[in-house]
Amino acid sequence: MTTIPMTTSLLYSALLHAALLGGQADASPMASALPQDAAEEGYEARLQRARALATAGDPALREQAIRLYDAMLQASPGNSDVLLARGRTYAWAGRYAEAEADLRAVTTAKPDYADAWSALGDLYLWSDRPAEAAEAYGHWVALAPGASEPRIARGRAWRAAGDMDAARADFAAAAANGAEPTQVAALTESTVVRTAVPDAMLADGYRWSLRAGVDHTGFSGGRDAWTDTGLTLRRQFAFGSLALEWLQADHFQRRDDAWALDSYVSLWSRAYANVRYQRGPASGVLPRDAWRVEVFQGVGSGWELSASVDHLRFSSDTEFYGVGVGRYVGNWYLRYKLQHVPGVSSGSWSHRGVVRNYYRGNADDYLEVSASHGRSADLDRSGALVRNSNASVGVSWVRYFRSDWGFKLGAGYADDADGFNERQLSFALYRRW
Repeated sequence: MTTIPMTTSLLYSALLHAALLGGQADASPMASALPQDAAEEGYEARLQRARALATAGDPALREQAIRLYDAMLQASPGNSDVLLARGRTYAWAGRYAEAEADLRAVTTAKPDYADAWSALGDLYLWSDRPAEAAEAYGHWVALAPGASEPRIARGRAWRAAGDMDAARADFAAAAANGAEPTQVAALTESTVVRTAVPDAMLADGYRWSLRAGVDHTGFSGGRDAWTDTGLTLRRQFAFGSLALEWLQADHFQRRDDAWALDSYVSLWSRAYANVRYQRGPASGVLPRDAWRVEVFQGVGSGWELSASVDHLRFSSDTEFYGVGVGRYVGNWYLRYKLQHVPGVSSGSWSHRGVVRNYYRGNADDYLEVSASHGRSADLDRSGALVRNSNASVGVSWVRYFRSDWGFKLGAGYADDADGFNERQLSFALYRRW
């Protein structure tokens, strides 16, 4: 496709506006777009002028460009170049059905017209039809097998469709065809899917996973230490995962058990949810019942918003309401969560921040530092514990030493609001198949 210089585009815009301001308000829209010698204007000149109007960035001028294309098609019905230009203009205006009709007409009449397949792929990608975009770009790839641009375009479509393996293959082929290495590296990195809960949402080819963990918490002031153990069997599905968990808490020289179902499910585009229910003893250190719902929504470029509700029942009911915002930047993930517990007066608030680095560039291995303050329901420790700290900090390391075996090491310190300082060590072993 021919690129119209910006100066040309601005010149046409200025001339058109000047004509309107010069007393030609009684002229028709078509007349305002045509010079005095329109009848003598050649085909190429009219096509270039229409393209300049279409790319000027002004919706009104874009509509004038469409009227010019209409007039040209009346004089030359089925002209592929004009249909392609009008189809692209329709797509830029968000008139996707009309754009598809024009572009499909071109690809049907001239299946070897590479620019038409490129434009059709763009249309499908912009209208949130990535699988159809990949198919259209595939024709472009076949027509230009040695070029990098169609491979990059199709790779982006595969990425939008969620097929990261196909996207990476196209990006690698683009590199082999001479694409800029830094661009390919950035595109390839963008196919590494990451979530706030990677082991629960990303199957990575495995259907089952098992997690066995133990936490040991020591206290100052002669308070007895706590030991928490847990076993989680998780089944991965195309839409998320479902886990059965067994939890045991040994606190205050009392041992309680609980069972839980924990699910993660994909919702609409870039959204997923965690739904959990836990059943414990009639009375004890673990809640009799606990449930939670948290929804995550990706927005913009690398942002993730969340909202949650936790409900715990001991001798009485307690609810926690939370909102969070996360940010993915390269191999980094940062998140802040604000949580509120309604109560007398204004209730209580807690703040939690997390900084995670995927140090190997994949979605499995990471280092994480967290810090929090205030009252919260800590679901990482025995499923549902009410924590109330003046300040706490934790670090953890997750490492898969084989594709199917991994571990997590953690350590933490907290200044509890009840006057006891605590030191925590944790270990978990992962197995997946």
